[in-house]
Amino acid sequence: MSLKISRPRVAALVLMAALLGGVATAGPAVAATPQSSTATSTALPGQTPAIPTEFVDLSTSALVADDVSHEVTVTYRNDSSADRTVAPQLLVESPDGGPFLKPADVRVERRTATGCWEAVELGSQTGTLFTDLTAAQRTLHAGDTLTEVYRITVLTTEAEGTVHPRVALYG
Repeated sequence: MSLKISRPRVAALVLMAALLGGVATAGPAVAATPQSSTATSTALPGQTPAIPTEFVDLSTSALVADDVSHEVTVTYRNDSSADRTVAPQLLVESPDGGPFLKPADVRVERRTATGCWEAVELGSQTGTLFTDLTAAQRTLHAGDTLTEVYRITVLTTEAEGTVHPRVALYG
């Protein structure tokens, strides 16, 4: 068993601790996100959000600072025979040696069900920018596939890092 603790794992633990304490909140752009027909929100107003039990890490890519928007697709298929609560998430990780990224360094948008781009607010912890899990929670029915398309634009030409898409699994 590896004892190495990666920055994304530390960020996830800090986020989970914040959720338990009721500190994390969704930004207005994320909270207003319409749900697709196969994915419905499971969070109720005033209800304490669930804590992920596992993450499915998807292929990472370099953060490209070239004044061009780059699309990242997060896809997860529920191969189980039961419904499952999931939440897509993007992590934008700073280089280990810094400099650490700030939310103002990148713009992240999500494609809506109507094909429009909608701004996504980013949290920041230990050099990792992240999209909110609580607003992204959905019930994915058995056999259904979740697909979210994000667009990332680097706004600071010196910004370096890695784009790390993943899916949080609950229960």
